[in-house]
Amino acid sequence: LSLMEVEDLILLFTLVCWKKLVRTTTTTMGKGGKTQKADDKPSPKAVESKPWTSPYNPLDPKAPPLPSKGEILAVIPPECFERSMLRSFGCAFRDCAMSAAVVYITNMFLSTDAPAEWSAWLLWRFAWVCYAVVQGTILTGLWVVAHECGHGAFSDSKLVNDVVGFILHHALLVPYFPWQFSHAKHHKRTNDLVDGETHCPMIAEEYGVVDGKRVTKMAEIHPFVEDEGFAVIVLFVHLFIGWPLYLLGVWSMGRLGADGKPFDGRVPDHFRPNSSLFPPKMRGKVVLSTATMLATFGLLFKLSMDYSFTAVALWYLYPYVVVNVWLVLYTWLQHTDPSVPHFGADEWSWMRGALSTIDRPYGIFDFFHHKIGSTHVVHHLFHEMPHYNAHIATAAVKAYLEPKGLYNYNPEPFWECLWRIANRCHYVESADGVQYYKSLNDLPLWDNWPDNRDRRKKFEEKARKEKAAEKAGKAE
Repeated sequence: LSLMEVEDLILLFTLVCWKKLVRTTTTTMGKGGKTQKADDKPSPKAVESKPWTSPYNPLDPKAPPLPSKGEILAVIPPECFERSMLRSFGCAFRDCAMSAAVVYITNMFLSTDAPAEWSAWLLWRFAWVCYAVVQGTILTGLWVVAHECGHGAFSDSKLVNDVVGFILHHALLVPYFPWQFSHAKHHKRTNDLVDGETHCPMIAEEYGVVDGKRVTKMAEIHPFVEDEGFAVIVLFVHLFIGWPLYLLGVWSMGRLGADGKPFDGRVPDHFRPNSSLFPPKMRGKVVLSTATMLATFGLLFKLSMDYSFTAVALWYLYPYVVVNVWLVLYTWLQHTDPSVPHFGADEWSWMRGALSTIDRPYGIFDFFHHKIGSTHVVHHLFHEMPHYNAHIATAAVKAYLEPKGLYNYNPEPFWECLWRIANRCHYVESADGVQYYKSLNDLPLWDNWPDNRDRRKKFEEKARKEKAAEKAGKAE
């Protein structure tokens, strides 16, 4: 047997074992541990419960015409656009005070030195996890305040906005000016498959699907872990490492650089002044942000030397991870649903993109995060509006757009939506026209598996030839 054949046999054995485990678990253990049959009919409640769908379908011949930005502006009370520096600083102070209180209380009861006895160690570890979740949730509020600064909504002074945003974002390891630039592009080209920014859907071939069959990349992993296992992988990649990968320019970015040309191997990171993400005029700001990021890392390194890496990880790095989880969770849910379209260059318009944003209820987290998730439609229509007035504007915009079938509000619990998106929103067919997310779950679980190796060889050979042709064209 060749090495590739041995590899395929191992993968096939893994698949069989996984399928056996999943089938046994799902068909024998039901609610309360009672035995269920595989052919049990769902309850009437389950049949009636259907997931939310967007009321706007641009492919429907009866789709309503879109209003202009001025028409929407006319229904919003003018005072919603009034910015108060005092109130904005009050929001920042509130978040800082809550964060300091959590640190003070935690320091009273917890030590960074792990206990030797295992049961005490488990309790100690659980307590620090609770601290990280609470502290990270609070610090996400400061992230939102810095986000306001980047949009010019913190105050009427551009200098104050940039100074406050620069300090807060760099304290949370975000390069303020590079992020400000890429985030502005995200607002300008929302749900644009070609020139969008952040959470741009991958097309089928990028995901490893060719002619409706799994060939390579992520698509090839799916059969071995099946639907639920793959959804867990999608959640982990997005929530825990997605934000650093995006800043490094290796995942979830757009397709065109600042010069309007495809990246073609160029890395659109947020740290190099000559990154293809930025025009030349941004270089000075990128250098300043990157230097500050390096200084912040240097401070964290010094604190690690003075107090131990464990102490820095417990007090700062774990909450930092929680902040990133919240950040990606919000952005992902605000722009992603199986029923919400994305648009190619021939179909995209600014209003179509803005109205493809989704508002959702977040319960108590609206308090901590300044309602960034429940007023996001208005935020994409008028990003210069301060967050503390957005709920008033949202009520007015909802009253105007909802009767027309143009307002997206999903009342379902956000964690249920997150799980559905991880299962149903994997790729789109192409970057042209109007596209809706498709799922690997809908493909045959293991179609012509023995031929997969040949399909993969052909796909890789085709990719090599195309890359060689591109290099030859550039050389000429």
